Amino acid sequence: MSDQPKLTAQQLEEAFAAFNRVSHELDTSYRALQERVAQLTDELTEARSARLKELAEKERLANRLALLMGALPGGVVVLDPNHHVREVNPEAAEMLGFPLAGRPWKEIVDRNASDIPGDEHELILRDGRHLSITQRSLPDVNERVILLTDITEMVALKARVDREERLSAMGEMAARLAHQIRTPLSSTLLYMPQISRADLPPADRERISDKVMGRLRHMEQLVNSMLTFVRGGACGAEAMSIGELLNSVADIAEQQLAAVNGQLCLTVPQPDVELQGNREALHSALLNLVDNAIDVVGEDVCLELLAKTDENQLTICLRDNGPGVDRAIRSKIFDPFFTTRVQGTGLGLAVVAMTIRAHGGTIEVNDAPAIDGEGGAEFRISLPLHAEKMADDPGAGMWARQSNSVSQGVGNTEKKALTDDIN
Repeated sequence: MSDQPKLTAQQLEEAFAAFNRVSHELDTSYRALQERVAQLTDELTEARSARLKELAEKERLANRLALLMGALPGGVVVLDPNHHVREVNPEAAEMLGFPLAGRPWKEIVDRNASDIPGDEHELILRDGRHLSITQRSLPDVNERVILLTDITEMVALKARVDREERLSAMGEMAARLAHQIRTPLSSTLLYMPQISRADLPPADRERISDKVMGRLRHMEQLVNSMLTFVRGGACGAEAMSIGELLNSVADIAEQQLAAVNGQLCLTVPQPDVELQGNREALHSALLNLVDNAIDVVGEDVCLELLAKTDENQLTICLRDNGPGVDRAIRSKIFDPFFTTRVQGTGLGLAVVAMTIRAHGGTIEVNDAPAIDGEGGAEFRISLPLHAEKMADDPGAGMWARQSNSVSQGVGNTEKKALTDDIN
């Protein structure tokens, strides 16, 4: 017999009631859990469906992008952070040839570039095609995309248009040249019969001969200047330092300055920086500006020749202490045969402007800051620099040269510290 006390009927009812309550609570929790599982299952199914749609949309966009890349008329090259080719489209492969993927971009450029120098925005291929280069960085992935456009036809068309314009201008110039030559030619024809006179004293014969030679040299200068202009100022590929170029101009100018008690101050903050082009043509253009300033100012002429580099651009300024250039004629001063001087040919500044344009530069004339208390003219030339030869240290080699052809003699130079003087 068990010693445990027997449960009463009331206790049994309370136990059954507690059991029923707990069972009900468990059933309620189970149903809630089932509903939650069903809800999560629906959400997962919906998320999976959305993900599949997103992947399908991305795949569709990727296919469309690939289709567009293949159909683009220009070449597209994507570079990785190490400047190696990551992707190319068919047009770029046709332009640059295989292999491209994984190769360094510089190697591809060196393999395809011709000996004719381009610039950072243009690549001239060995087969003669011209490609324009446009680059954009992709900062989120540290990549760079390069767009190549074949501009060969546009370059050829521009060359034809330039030639047509020169031929058109040549017709007008021929008429003006004939007018310019007629005066010295008429003088020469008048002098020649006098030279042939048997009774002409030797002194008069020599004087008339000198005048004839002067007229003939004037005509020769006219013809040479016109030939230079018509040739279009072909731009060469010779690399030259700024200091070397401007120093040679100053050397020759000193002889002319000595004759008019003049002086020249040459300032070149970065003499070792190089530009590319036709050395002789640029030298002649700068010397032409110096000659023009000396002719205009005359006695006691004071010239400043300054150079400044800014990124890939070179600015050269020639300033004088003369009367300046009237604003009314500044737009015509570079036109062929425009001159305000009686003995001027009107071709000097036209040839200078043509030479600068042929080198991808510009030239303008402004009022000069005062030199020795007097303002004059300032001719400002802008030229692209030889980018690969830019000096690593922009302040390296800073020097200046000042010459006084009267008190110090020709070739007497002085180096000094300087500050940038071109605004």
